[in-house]
Amino acid sequence: MIHELRVYHCAPGKLPALLNRFETITLKIWDRFGIRQAGFWTVEIGESNQALYYLLEWESLAEREQKWAAFQADPEWQEKRAGTERDGPIVARVTNAILKPTAFSKVR
Repeated sequence: MIHELRVYHCAPGKLPALLNRFETITLKIWDRFGIRQAGFWTVEIGESNQALYYLLEWESLAEREQKWAAFQADPEWQEKRAGTERDGPIVARVTNAILKPTAFSKVR
């Protein structure tokens, strides 16, 4: 099992719109593609409270490549994403990292 840490740095004041998009649109489409989330977090105390952190679980890099590409190309996702950005982009910048557990990690 591998995990992908994704961080969405929102445009100023747009975090509520991003959270709404995940809750009402994105997660339903992910279910259709079998994309598994391990958790979502916002920042209570830290450098910026305008970011969303989340982890995805993958069996392999091949699974990630196949499912993420299919999700990104999905016409429903593209249409609904565009609809949520009619007033401008929600996300200013995205970072991601593929994480590999250490030998002593509780999460594998």
